Amino acid sequence: MPESKHRKKRRGKRPPPKQVESPRKRGPSPTWYVALMFGLMAVGALIIILNYMGLVPGDTSNVYLVVGLAAIAGGFGMTLNFH
Repeated sequence: MPESKHRKKRRGKRPPPKQVESPRKRGPSPTWYVALMFGLMAVGALIIILNYMGLVPGDTSNVYLVVGLAAIAGGFGMTLNFH
């Protein structure tokens, strides 16, 4: 049976891994940020509900739906920076 070739041994050790600077530690999010985040989500949901109930000025419109969804998306987008 044929024998496999042996690998050459390295003379030195591997260099130590580079030290990566840790990102600056940030404190908790301010209260106004949290209130705005949840407020946008709540207002967006309220606009959509009131639109489907017909309680918004004018007739039910897709514009209200888009505005409500944009407010909800803005609130969820703010969660990316929440800490």
